[in-house]
Parts: sequence; structure tokens; C-alpha cells
Amino acid sequence: MKKPRPSKLYKTGEVLKRAGISREVFYRYLNVGLIRPARTSPGGHNLFSDPVFRHIELIRSLNGSGFTLRDIKDIYFRDERIDAALQTPHDAPPEH
Repeated sequence: MKKPRPSKLYKTGEVLKRAGISREVFYRYLNVGLIRPARTSPGGHNLFSDPVFRHIELIRSLNGSGFTLRDIKDIYFRDERIDAALQTPHDAPPEH
């Protein structure tokens, strides 16, 4: 049985070049929380995996359709927040 091939990790400059976006736009997406590094290198550099390119493409498409970055973040992470809310016992009696 073959082992799955580990996914490639990309430095910021590689992401910028491959995605065709400026450093300013990239950091705006990062600071707003629309993209997240997969890991941090031992030297402290953010490293990104392949899904970052699909995320950037989606962000650019939605932004080009008139959605603000905040709107996109709300849409993008809605399911994540719903899942977290469902797992939090809001009506649980206080512990003694």
C-alpha cells in the first residue's frame, strides 16, 4: 500500500507569485483571517499548503462580486461557528 505523498508547503513569496496577488493584498487577507498558514517554519516563516490557492481564488471572486472582506469572512467561517456553538453547552446547569 502506498503512503500518501506529503503536501508541499509554500513560503509567502511563492504564494504571491503563484496566486498572482500583491504582498499588500496577501497580508490584508492574512490579517483579516481569510487565509491561515498551515505551519510556521523553525525560522518563524509562515508556510502555506495547496488549499490556500483555492481560498485566494474564492476570496478574489467574492470580493470582485461586491462582497467586503468582512462579508467573505462571515460567509467563509459560518459553518465553523455554528459547529462550535452546537458543541457548547449553553443551557448546562452551573457546576458546583
